[in-house]
Parts: sequence; structure tokens; C-alpha cells
Amino acid sequence: MYHPEGPTFLELMRQALASTERGYDLIAPKFDYTPFRTPDAVLEAMVTAIGEPSSIASALDVCCGTGAAMGHLRSLCRDRVVGLDFSEGMLAEAKRRLEGSKGTAAIDLVRGDALALPFRAEFDVVTSVGAFGHIEPRDEDAFIAGIARALRPGGRFVFATGEMPPVTSQWWWVARSFNAVMRVRNALLKPEFIMYYLTFLWPDVRSLLERHGFRVEAKHGLCAAPYERAIIVVATRP
Repeated sequence: MYHPEGPTFLELMRQALASTERGYDLIAPKFDYTPFRTPDAVLEAMVTAIGEPSSIASALDVCCGTGAAMGHLRSLCRDRVVGLDFSEGMLAEAKRRLEGSKGTAAIDLVRGDALALPFRAEFDVVTSVGAFGHIEPRDEDAFIAGIARALRPGGRFVFATGEMPPVTSQWWWVARSFNAVMRVRNALLKPEFIMYYLTFLWPDVRSLLERHGFRVEAKHGLCAAPYERAIIVVATRP
């Protein structure tokens, strides 16, 4: 499905019926062949917003998955780039795919909970891509508080998002329908598989970030076609 080397429909259904963690363990070897992997054009725009090669000491990618963002971050870092994820399968893929990536910074892969980051004032930059749909509204403050703790003073949280699509658009209806199906699935089946669309959207996310002391800037027009509508958010810890 989606790509000759990607998961089949049956494999995606098996993922959706598992827990979030187990689901990603199952799909990890084929994840980069799905449309859920953040496009390189968006990752490159994030790198542009962060800076030049070797311009920062260290970076953390939260919910790193197969390491797509880490591959771009490594060349920016002088010392180390860390990836955290709760899926052993995704971390194993990240280790394999990051071998030989550009840059000399050390690579460190950590299995952990994005809502309980084990870092304090260690990073110049924190990123997170494609993961916000796994953060439920009740957990958003804990998620952002952990990122704020992980950053050094003056450090930046950089991520891509977008605006709410109009109710007349096809994507609005697809996303709302998917969310409704997932809420019914999670009400009926345990363990839950947490994945929802239309989360952490601009400008609503600004108030969440400012509540945790961040100075927030939205950068438009950095992403190449067909992702021109993507917004790169740079939230700086004072």
C-alpha cells in the first residue's frame, strides 16, 4: 500500500488494532515507505530555520521514529544528536538508517516516554516531527513542559505545523472522519491506539507555548512545493 515496499492494508489494520507502541514496532521496517513519514522538504525547511552546519552543540528529536529528522540535524551539531522514542522497533530502524549519515556528531538513541523526558538543560535545539497526533489534549502541557526543561536557556523548540483547513476542504472531512473512527475504536478496544489529526495547529499552539514561557515565531514560505502551506514554528526558551 502507498509504495511497493510499504505496508499492506492488512499490516496497517494489524497496527491499528494494537497499542500505539506495539503498532509502531510492527510497522517500523516499512514506516519510511508510508505517507506518515515527514517529507524531506519539510525537514530541510526546519534545518534552514535552525541554522548553518555545526552551528549548535547538541539537538534532541522527540518521538524520533526511524530517525528522519536526526539525519538532517546531525550536520548542524558539533557534539551530539539524541533521538527519543518509546518504540524499540522504530529505534532499531533509526540506528540502521543513521549509519553513514552526514556529520560527525555522536548519535544517541534513547527509549523513553515523550511525556517524561529524562533531560534537563542539555540541548540547544529540540525538534519533533509527525508526533503531535499521539499527544492527547490532556497531555499537551506535560509534553511542552518536558521540552522546556530539556532546553538550555535560549534554546529553541522547532517544528512544522499548519493552519486548520476550511470546513469546505476534502482534508477537513477526511481528518475529522478518521478522528471519529479512532475515538470509537479506542472506546471499544483496549489497549488504545492514539493517533489523531488536526492537532498542534497554528495559531492555537502559540498560547500553549507561551504558557510555558516560550517566545514564539512562525515562519511561512520556507517549504518547497507541494508543502508551501506548512509553517515552521520556532519557540525560544528565554
